[in-house]
Amino acid sequence: MPLTDRSSLRLARRVLPEHLDALPPDDPRARRSRRDLQRVHRVMRSLMILRRAARLLPVAARHPRTILELGAGDGTLMLRFARSGHSPGQAAQVTFLDQQDLISPVTRRKFRSLGWQVQVLTEDALKWSRDASAGQYDLGVTTLFLHHFQTPALELLLRAVALRCRAFIALEPRRNGLAWAGSHLLGLLGANQVTREDGVTSVIAGFSGHELSALWPADGDGWRLQEYFAWPFTHCFVGARQSVAEPQVLASEHDGAAGPPGAGRGADANS
Repeated sequence: MPLTDRSSLRLARRVLPEHLDALPPDDPRARRSRRDLQRVHRVMRSLMILRRAARLLPVAARHPRTILELGAGDGTLMLRFARSGHSPGQAAQVTFLDQQDLISPVTRRKFRSLGWQVQVLTEDALKWSRDASAGQYDLGVTTLFLHHFQTPALELLLRAVALRCRAFIALEPRRNGLAWAGSHLLGLLGANQVTREDGVTSVIAGFSGHELSALWPADGDGWRLQEYFAWPFTHCFVGARQSVAEPQVLASEHDGAAGPPGAGRGADANS
């Protein structure tokens, strides 16, 4: 695969099973893989990309009091975000949604020390999507999660997000040659076999261009959407409801994206 982003737009997205999803949470391979993912997030610059994506939101959406993280994993990336100086403040409440409660007592204590309240919903994301009684949130966040879903399930999940969140940020694998090459080098980080194989699978199931915007509900309450490539390996999606969006374009800054930012559904910059 050529190490260019534009050529990746011709490659069909394929969703394949990932090994970590099939392992019990206390399996030694799963525990090791979750530690690997913490290192992967650092190499991907996930915290920096998340912080910059949050600054792309309208002013009214930059200080959420309630946050939902879908597919939260161990919660450590959100903890780093809370500590980074771009946190919503002491009144923030974060709800972690995952099929397993992987938030350790140590991580919970660290959130409490920041004044954050923590709630964990141990529920399948698609079941949550169909639950009419699910709560409302100022901000939804997800990292390395949406690529697990085939298109029909992904449409259902995004519809639920559009109904229940005022703003949404997703960081996913970019389906391009650079990410493909990087996924084959995870062994250099000391990653185990589960992480190495899942890394390649993740890139194949990743996103390019306007693919997430195209799946966003057409009646999505007047959302402003952007998608862009965040160097080196991330596909970033940022959206906010018109009711909290400023009259001008949604954002004025990109991380690693060529060209000026755009407004409206499906705005994107490819590099």
